[in-house]
Amino acid sequence: MNNLKLALLNTTIATTDGVYEIKTVNLKTAILLVENNIGNIDSAIGHKSTADVMSTLLKTPIDMNRQLFLQQAGQTALVFKLKGRPEEGKILSVKEIENIGYEFKTIKRLK
Repeated sequence: MNNLKLALLNTTIATTDGVYEIKTVNLKTAILLVENNIGNIDSAIGHKSTADVMSTLLKTPIDMNRQLFLQQAGQTALVFKLKGRPEEGKILSVKEIENIGYEFKTIKRLK
């Protein structure tokens, strides 16, 4: 087991060169992943409304943190992915996020 933090992202993105594995996970799996990594989480969630929705769904406080994130080899990220695309520059409310819909994915950087 590695000591890399569980990353939280709000988009499926390769943050650096590498080989990645992406899987859709259900809410129960997402909750367990967060619970198993309490105290070892690196949030790169850049919008407060997204952090608020994730906090409610994952049953733990998720910080908004606009940062440059570079995923390390062996590191897993939990992604909150919208099922639609908002208009450019739009900051969504919690209600708007719920209306668009979302899913969770994991991205693991293999190398």
